[in-house]
Amino acid sequence: MFSILRPYIFSLDPEVAHDLAIKSLKYNVLPKSFFSVENEDCLETNLLNEKIPNPIGLAAGFDKSAEVYNSIFKLGYGFVEVGTVTPRRQLGNSKPRVFRLEKDQALINRLGFNNHGSEVVSKRIEKNLPSGFLGINIGPNKDTLNKEEDYYMCLSRLSSYAGYITINISSPNTEGLRDFHEQKELDKLLSGINKIKKNKNITKPLVVKLSPDMNETSISKIIEIIIKYKIDGIIVSNTTDSNRENLSDRQKNEKGGLSGQPLKNLSTRLIKKFYKETKGKIQIIGVGGVDSGQTAFEKISAGANAIQLYTGMVYKGPGLVKEMKKDLISILKKEKLKNIREAVGINT
Repeated sequence: MFSILRPYIFSLDPEVAHDLAIKSLKYNVLPKSFFSVENEDCLETNLLNEKIPNPIGLAAGFDKSAEVYNSIFKLGYGFVEVGTVTPRRQLGNSKPRVFRLEKDQALINRLGFNNHGSEVVSKRIEKNLPSGFLGINIGPNKDTLNKEEDYYMCLSRLSSYAGYITINISSPNTEGLRDFHEQKELDKLLSGINKIKKNKNITKPLVVKLSPDMNETSISKIIEIIIKYKIDGIIVSNTTDSNRENLSDRQKNEKGGLSGQPLKNLSTRLIKKFYKETKGKIQIIGVGGVDSGQTAFEKISAGANAIQLYTGMVYKGPGLVKEMKKDLISILKKEKLKNIREAVGINT
């Protein structure tokens, strides 16, 4: 069905098409069984102390304001991450701000954390409890004077509604956000977050979402700080605002974060580096160019405990997860592995 509709969908502005997808998912018509496959048990795994049916997650950025996460679970995802959610409602940057690079199987976005705000999102989730493992991605408002306080506010308000919280320090579309990759700034942020956790008795797992454009010499310091503050996991990685030189599409120089196939090898290389240095002490969620069972397996065998996708679904449609599950089961049989957990880090 998606292959028939794709020419029409791709004739629309990318953001209009996205809004149409959100509205369609609100109708929630297809049963979960439609997206099931045989022998799925071998894909069951553990992520952040939670048993999930498979390691395929939907990345933050699709369901920004937590409107359709339960419909997304029905598509076969093992977990879903909503957001980025900011303390106050935010309209984001001026349009146009999303661009399809069809020749490169990629997207560029400069959305700027457009979302309904933490109060609306918390009430929405309270009224419609998640049917699966739900992550909430948090970040600061664009015009805030103290970014740390925005993280603390979101953590306090949203943690009770989440399976886990993602601290987003890596979007290229919020000025100064990536400064938190610097040792002193990251230490200060995570120290404050730990105080909030302790004072408010927050026990939900925390993960930090990292930039693919970080200086790789800083990896050891980042790991040191993350372990120091007992952060449960990392997401490798967000979009890149570099790496345009090998792209073919005429829109390649649009400002914003690049996602999709051009990010695949860069993020996989970073996953391997983090896996080798952490020696399994921190769980890794791998993101970037995942659009098949094979690309998912590459990230898992590089050291990711689970993966997330977004751009892949834009190009291949809502049936992608079902196909990926079939592919992963075939790969496990071929590799003589009984469960996907056995594949984590085998190619490092």
